[in-house]
Amino acid sequence: MSAKNAKTPKSPKINLPSEPTPESVQYHQDLREAQIELVKFQKHLIKENEKVLIIFEGRDAAGKDGTIKHFTEHLSPRETRVVALGKPSDREQSQWYFQRYVAHLPAAQEMVFMNRSWYNRAGVERVMGFCSSEQYEEFMETVPSFEQMIVRSGIRLYKYYLDIDRDEQKKRLLSRQEDPLKQWKISPIDMAAQKHWEDYSNARNQMFARTHSAMAPWIVVRADNKDHARIHVIRDFLSRVTYKGKKESVVLPDPTTVFLYSRSYLDNGMIAP
Repeated sequence: MSAKNAKTPKSPKINLPSEPTPESVQYHQDLREAQIELVKFQKHLIKENEKVLIIFEGRDAAGKDGTIKHFTEHLSPRETRVVALGKPSDREQSQWYFQRYVAHLPAAQEMVFMNRSWYNRAGVERVMGFCSSEQYEEFMETVPSFEQMIVRSGIRLYKYYLDIDRDEQKKRLLSRQEDPLKQWKISPIDMAAQKHWEDYSNARNQMFARTHSAMAPWIVVRADNKDHARIHVIRDFLSRVTYKGKKESVVLPDPTTVFLYSRSYLDNGMIAP
């Protein structure tokens, strides 16, 4: 083919900034207020030598990356860590299952955010057959005791599960394929998410039923609206901690968006089927 007839690849579509809407102005105002409260809390955490671990689990494309980014955006990087572990090595596969996670637990004055966690075994490993039934059962039986040890050691543990419906997940996965800036988010596991939707629902329901406890409860987030979910996850976290100068009017979460797990929510539609 001659240079004259060669087809020029299409350039990615660029979305130019539009005039801010009242809704977007309100969102950024709410986000700023919540992030100011997070900075206040971190100042308290450092002063009091506290340790905080926040786990984010959820459906593929539910918004874990963006939620963590909004949490950490203005926090001190010295005392803030984000942990997103990849596939375990052969050596790690021979270790006690929790061993590689223990190394990332927070020390005094630290906040650690886990983008997925040991609950991989209850979710993707279970659904995709990456662990045996025996390994799965051992995990489900021992994780409550493991989390009790974490909490009793002085670490404040918060477990959030970001939930979206099937159509919203499909839309977001398609967006990842079409957007050149989101290519890093695409994986074979993500592409199988829609095919295994019911399997993931069953695995999630078992995980909630067997690992939700008073000491380490699951907090469910309806994340179909990303912006709304991000604001209210931050507010929910802030509502659960104490610190000097807390502005109570800023930390009131929407109880229809963020709520403690209950078996009844699987039946009434608050948790996506």
